[in-house]
Amino acid sequence: MSKTRRPSSFNDVFAVALGHFTHDVFSGFLAPLLPVLQDRLAIGYALTGNLAVFTQIPSLLNPFIGYLADRMSLRYFVIFAPAVTATLMTLLGLPSSYLSLAFLLLATGVSVAAFHAPAGAMIGELAGNRVGTGMSIFMAAGELARTVAPIIAVAAVGWLGLEGLWQLAFVGWGVSGILFWRLHNIEAKPRPPDADNWSRLWPRLLRVFPYLAWLVLGRVAMQAALTTFLPIYMRDVRGLSLGLAAASLTLLEAAGFVGALISGSLSDRLGRHRMLTGLLLASPLLLLAFLFVPSWMLIPLLIALGLTAISLQPVILALVQDLFPDNRALANGSYMAMSFALRAVGIWTIGLTADAWGLTAAFVLSAGVGLLALPSIRFIPKSA
Repeated sequence: MSKTRRPSSFNDVFAVALGHFTHDVFSGFLAPLLPVLQDRLAIGYALTGNLAVFTQIPSLLNPFIGYLADRMSLRYFVIFAPAVTATLMTLLGLPSSYLSLAFLLLATGVSVAAFHAPAGAMIGELAGNRVGTGMSIFMAAGELARTVAPIIAVAAVGWLGLEGLWQLAFVGWGVSGILFWRLHNIEAKPRPPDADNWSRLWPRLLRVFPYLAWLVLGRVAMQAALTTFLPIYMRDVRGLSLGLAAASLTLLEAAGFVGALISGSLSDRLGRHRMLTGLLLASPLLLLAFLFVPSWMLIPLLIALGLTAISLQPVILALVQDLFPDNRALANGSYMAMSFALRAVGIWTIGLTADAWGLTAAFVLSAGVGLLALPSIRFIPKSA
């Protein structure tokens, strides 16, 4: 990001977090509306889950976007992505075929990638020596968005109809206007002249990312099951209505909001590795318990899952920023690409498993993958 006129302040972290909240409210429309889209298109679990995969495919662009963001200002991607994503996601009711809906979601995925790669790195710069706290605020905004998104999506469909969602797009454009006012002339932190020296950067990438991929596979396996298939699971396995199924996702994400707000800040004091170990040990066990308990225990277990399984991300993002202080956008973009790609594989695998053996078996598989990722933490370096 190139140097401009105004020095940044921690208030700018909250501005980016506002953009993250708005952006993810609209991108969060898909999961709670999957049961509606599944019935409308008359498709199985795998094809339904693949609708979420289409939004993940453009994440492969994230390293390239991050590479550019380390060389020039891509703050306008952060500024205008909420408006673009809001516009595209509110058009969900207009495509008349699976193929046309897939293309719409691919376009949405490009906007999602354009936001997340530079936004995380921007937080790393704006937060100064409080990277964990900054990441907690940033990620908590995303979790809060996914908390309210199911409520907004279901209420809006009930009020406007699926075809009338486009009337909400003005909210995204309004927030992009606020971001333009606040962020268009912030001063970026100068980078060392040898920051782009690949002979120095490549060995660090090879030392970190294989083990990071192992860790992330465990996280996304659980998150893909919970945040994509939870409404369908609650409807088809637990027998709840669409409204209550969407409310279960809201409850999960509400707890995830609290967890994300706390986990990154705690990792500033307790250490990233210690936090990751505790969270990755607890969340798969809680997920297994959730599948086999009586209905009256579902609410406390959803809260516990939100506090653990959903709150891993701020700690991992803060760790990535710690390990690549001179290439934050590239490292963040590479991490996001890997995370989104693995999430797409996870959604696809869980969908196929659900079609073959049922949703409960698919959730058990995701919990097992989470536990198998636990040893990866000891191989990830603690500092650059």
